[in-house]
Amino acid sequence: MIIGIPKEVKPREYRVAQPPHGVRELVRHGHTVLVERGAGLGSGFDDEQYASAGATLVDDAASVWNRAELVVKVKEPIESEFVYLRPGLILFTFLHLAANEALARALVEREVTAIAYETVQLPDGSLPLLAPMSEVAGRLAVQVGAYYLMEPYGGRGVLLGGVPGVPPGRVVVIGGGTVGTNAAQMALGLGAEVLLFDVNIERLRYLEAVLHGRFQTRMSSEQALAEAVREADLVIGAVLIPGARAPKLVSREMVRSMRRGSVIVDVSIDQGGCVETARPTTHDAPVYDVDGVLHYMVTNMPGAVPRTSTFALSNVTLRYVLELADLGFAAAVRRDRALANGVNVCRGKITHPAVAEALGMPFEPLANLL
Repeated sequence: MIIGIPKEVKPREYRVAQPPHGVRELVRHGHTVLVERGAGLGSGFDDEQYASAGATLVDDAASVWNRAELVVKVKEPIESEFVYLRPGLILFTFLHLAANEALARALVEREVTAIAYETVQLPDGSLPLLAPMSEVAGRLAVQVGAYYLMEPYGGRGVLLGGVPGVPPGRVVVIGGGTVGTNAAQMALGLGAEVLLFDVNIERLRYLEAVLHGRFQTRMSSEQALAEAVREADLVIGAVLIPGARAPKLVSREMVRSMRRGSVIVDVSIDQGGCVETARPTTHDAPVYDVDGVLHYMVTNMPGAVPRTSTFALSNVTLRYVLELADLGFAAAVRRDRALANGVNVCRGKITHPAVAEALGMPFEPLANLL
């Protein structure tokens, strides 16, 4: 199969879909890998490393997209890339279609087979391709929150860890999944006071056990959340419903109740955000102010640490890329139910129920299209 790896064009996105060692493995399996020149530079991989791994270097994105049968990316295509979408193309990347109707309609109209990293789901409900980026984003959320809490950057002037004789900052984490767990661990490591909300009592029990009760947990309710958010220095949104839009759990009124200079980092922004005042931002202009509260809503947070993120992502995506390339799309998704769960669009139809519901578009089971 011909596999294409274009350079990412989303603003300030420095990750690359596969490092040279991943390309080497694909070539070893007999596949042709087209890599756009400069695609790996942001992650510290030069063109010579890709050439040594057996890649065919091409000069422009059009050559990658037009020649490849399978295009592997990190982030969803942006509008300038829609021109490359065509019938029969297999696209494997993060998509987050529930919050991106324009892309969803483009994929449907151009009959692209689109597989989303974030909805590849194992029988136990876990999301193996989303997990490493959630780990990165959860940890980064605390770092950037701590940064913007500093007064020169608009914050309250609070040091999350405090010092002897001065209380630590208060961090509220909404969601106890991978993002929330990593955010809680990072905040605890800095010495902050941490309160984590979730709707699953068994998950809260688990987190209390593994983190040795060093933080507080609460069952999520509107009143409890409102009280906690009002007193927080840093609020981290970490809510995920696979494939669906994130529910709005933090209302505008809750934001208005927060102290001036507090910070919200909504990692759920890829799926629309769990904060009512959330809107997507970029690394070029990452924050904005609503009622004196700083909002950090960058949709590709892990792109800020591309080398770590590229290795972490490729560690889990490579096996699925090999499945698709070795077996072909139909055979691969028949054999691997987790991969089949990742298919969001096929033959002009939305094939993921949560995506279809979020967009108000018809749903077609994948099995009907194979």
